[in-house]
Amino acid sequence: MGTPTFRAAVVRVPNGPDSIEVIDVPVVDPGPGQIRVAIAAATVNPTDIGVAEGFFHSIGLVNQPEHTGLGWEFAGVVDASGPGVDLAAGTRVAGLVVGFDRDYGTYAEQIVVAAADVVPVPDDLDLLAAATVPLNGLAAAQVVDLLGDAPAGAARLLVTGAAGAVGANVAVLARERGWQVTGLARAGDEDFVRGLGADFTTRAEPEWEAVADPAQLNGEALKLIRDGGAYVGLRPGMEPPTERGISVASVITAFDGTRLAGLLARTSSGELPARVHSVVRLHQAAEAHRATARSGLRGRYVICP
Repeated sequence: MGTPTFRAAVVRVPNGPDSIEVIDVPVVDPGPGQIRVAIAAATVNPTDIGVAEGFFHSIGLVNQPEHTGLGWEFAGVVDASGPGVDLAAGTRVAGLVVGFDRDYGTYAEQIVVAAADVVPVPDDLDLLAAATVPLNGLAAAQVVDLLGDAPAGAARLLVTGAAGAVGANVAVLARERGWQVTGLARAGDEDFVRGLGADFTTRAEPEWEAVADPAQLNGEALKLIRDGGAYVGLRPGMEPPTERGISVASVITAFDGTRLAGLLARTSSGELPARVHSVVRLHQAAEAHRATARSGLRGRYVICP
């Protein structure tokens, strides 16, 4: 009898969506402090597109001799636990695998991760929706951390891509820190953005106190900020150069179990929007990458292996 395997989507020679292939990977048992999760759902994020295209290989963040894994966030069910772990088999969890340099990621039927890198999913939250929270929700929360509390007086914040997976969460969370939020999005997204409690525009004029830039407008976004304002983006190392006293920062999303548990609870209650755009199977990952690269999605493609 051969070694048991599971399927995972990887890239051997990065060259865009067509370079994604599904391979068999040997099953391994979790070690001390680890769990094995049967993945129910994993999201397709812009970061994954960069990996498949070879961008992160080109800047030295990926060095895998055989193949590179795809996918950062996931939800699923604990299949096995290693020594020192008290998460029982069958527990529904969501988690985040950070870093680019991996031989396989969350585009897979299962994954072994540290038990400290997952949190339980509320009973009434679907695993498809839960899978969109770890990376996108934590990124949004950490964007708002960098913005901080709104300054006294004028506190207008423009959120680009406000109908997207990160932007919609920023719109909600920033209002709680006192910001007067306006979402920049396409005309067809007006009702959705206003439903988040934000104002709406399809074309922004200058003189904002701050811009949160999930849409990655970069230099164009910087032009919209008043002197001495603030810019927060999502691509470390790719920020626009600072000018006119504007503070410039980018999020490096880090796992935070306590905060993730809170974000999942708020998604379950409807306070934060669930971000599922469409569901595909593992062998359709390339198709999901092409659609995501075209932008304009309200939420994420979710892979159900």
